Amino acid sequence: MLETLFFSLLLTCACAKDTVLPRLNDTKAVEAFVDSAEVVVVGFFQGEDSQGYKELLATAKKVESVPVAICSVKEVWADYSVSTNTITLFRKADNHQENLVVAEVKKLDTDGLVNFVMINEVRYITEYNQVTAVGLFNSEVQTHLVIFAKRTSKEYNELKEKLGALAPEFTGKFLFVLINGALKSNSRSLGYFGLESKDLPRVGIYDGSSDMKWLLPEGEITAERVRDFCQSFIRGELKDVKQAGETKPKTEL
Repeated sequence: MLETLFFSLLLTCACAKDTVLPRLNDTKAVEAFVDSAEVVVVGFFQGEDSQGYKELLATAKKVESVPVAICSVKEVWADYSVSTNTITLFRKADNHQENLVVAEVKKLDTDGLVNFVMINEVRYITEYNQVTAVGLFNSEVQTHLVIFAKRTSKEYNELKEKLGALAPEFTGKFLFVLINGALKSNSRSLGYFGLESKDLPRVGIYDGSSDMKWLLPEGEITAERVRDFCQSFIRGELKDVKQAGETKPKTEL
């Protein structure tokens, strides 16, 4: 009796260590999964013995912030322009689908997949670092709403929450980027806007297509002011406004 109980406990522990990923068996299931989080990954695999399957399981354990699921129903694949074993990252911030075709990868390992996910993990509001910078600047959305704040300040999390809630209104138009102004490695980004660490928090807009940038005038950073700032850019009203970092370190609307 005790031996049976001990064996059952061992079996339970062993099963708990295995990563059991959700199975998506139709298009509606994939749509619901993609809509369930800001960033998700779907492995379109023929079966568990497919190349890359085990590596994706291991990746799911390491990148817990990104939900991962499996779809083995080929009829569903066509809805996502997938025809062979593919690991796909979906994100809401810019309505982007990033495909990693397994057969086209020279060396597929867990570390490489973790890097793939982290690089492309662009969210409604993305904390800037050397890894996320790659995904941000590879996005088709080239206009960034940049939030400069010191991570050690109370404003950092407040702005992240407040402006993160605003970001979905500008999906496909802006990527919201949060830069820790306390880091020496980010001093160049501050200087590009004519800012120093002591000036923070501040909010700016960077337009990659024109390489132009503007600052929201000093004052309380509210969702309403930032929304109006973004709308001013969309309406083309900032083109004649002095750019940030030129002569004076701030612009006037």
